[in-house]
Amino acid sequence: MTDKPVRRYAPSVPGGQRPEPIRRPTPDGAGSAVTTTETTPEMSPEPIGEGAAPKKLYYGWIIVACAFATLAIGVNARTAFSLLYPEILAEFGWSRGETAGAFSMGFVFAAGMGPLVGLSLNKFGPRIVMPTGSLMMALGLVGTTYISAPWMLYVTFGVLVVGASTILGYIGHAATLPMWFQRRRGLAVGLAFSGAGVGALLLIPLGGVIQSLGWREACWAIALVVIGLLAPLNLIAQRRRPEDMGLLPDGDTAAPLAAGAQPKPLGGPTLAQAMAMPSFWFIAIAAFGMLWSWYAVQVHQTQYLIDIGFNANMATLGLAAVATFGIAGQINGGWMADKIGREGAWTIGCFGFAACYAILILMREAPSLPLFWLMIAAQGLLGYGLTAVFASAPADLFQGKNYSTIFGVLSVAASLGGGAGPYFTGLLHDIFGNYETAFLVCIGWSVISVIAIWIAAPRRARRRNAEAAG
Repeated sequence: MTDKPVRRYAPSVPGGQRPEPIRRPTPDGAGSAVTTTETTPEMSPEPIGEGAAPKKLYYGWIIVACAFATLAIGVNARTAFSLLYPEILAEFGWSRGETAGAFSMGFVFAAGMGPLVGLSLNKFGPRIVMPTGSLMMALGLVGTTYISAPWMLYVTFGVLVVGASTILGYIGHAATLPMWFQRRRGLAVGLAFSGAGVGALLLIPLGGVIQSLGWREACWAIALVVIGLLAPLNLIAQRRRPEDMGLLPDGDTAAPLAAGAQPKPLGGPTLAQAMAMPSFWFIAIAAFGMLWSWYAVQVHQTQYLIDIGFNANMATLGLAAVATFGIAGQINGGWMADKIGREGAWTIGCFGFAACYAILILMREAPSLPLFWLMIAAQGLLGYGLTAVFASAPADLFQGKNYSTIFGVLSVAASLGGGAGPYFTGLLHDIFGNYETAFLVCIGWSVISVIAIWIAAPRRARRRNAEAAG
């Protein structure tokens, strides 16, 4: 009768090989050998993790940093139109609606570009598409310095600069960045998008360049920064999605695969399946209304403040201050989107724009610095938080291998809203001789946007995604 077989391990061996069990004769003297599990201090296994390499920085945060820098320049190159607008009006004497139409024309063109951008990002990745957008924007800025008729402004700044901002701005990054994160999606997007606010600080010295050297020299300066910084940065740092690098969203570690098993392919709806969902169309309505309100004030704010008695420097400061307040607004909007849900954060953002328009209407009769700064706070701290939610909510609903294509088509509605808002705001000003009616329309679109996002209900998809991952 032998003792119950047990196992005991010998000291660990180098190279990660499994140690051979210790063999000893059994008490019956038959010479058979068994293994034992008892361990002795001198023969205990190595502590788990001893000598392990420190965890590397998740590459998704490199993507966030790259997006931060790209948005800082790419978005504000487009925003600079608000500073160029008064100078172009003064030099050429065109109507406000006709001149603002160049900005709107750019968004109409961007609407058509959206699906192409999404398909290109899916096929070629941002490492190719982003530098291409940088070249397109630089050419548009240089071409703007040679305009002499409205149609030339429409082609150069409208089609090329505003069109390229579809790639370098919020839409291009919203089509790719959310796929690097899931649990921290809102926060990561908010941090990246806050780059637009930091870059807005450049609008202050840009306004000085316009006043001292001229608006054409300002266009040349922006073009040099775009082609000299953004093109090489994205060529070096950008990547398509974490799975292409053998990673998972948020830097999570995958469970080891069984022998012979294949990695699970990326799922998600196709474009046709996404467009068959009611949530797709309600997200589109929400995005249309949100960007109508956003860009109407962004384009017309500087001129409106000058109209009611603020000097050009103060009006320029207002534009830069909104975007600077937007740094905190975008980070906080992303954080809130993760904590209280996409719908709640969207509602707060739209309330910020509605409040901004209401304050601007009050300022016509009582232009004061307290109202000036309250308007800026409402727009920047609350309204700008919408960017992170706009990138996160569609990803909750349609994440998967076709997401960039789906978001590219969805961005058509967003771009149309961004183009229609400035155009009709200028047109209504030309018809009524003031901005009040146009601002009330913008408030109406903010309300419609809130209703649409609650009907789209990204909270339900987010809950399902969390359950599937957990």
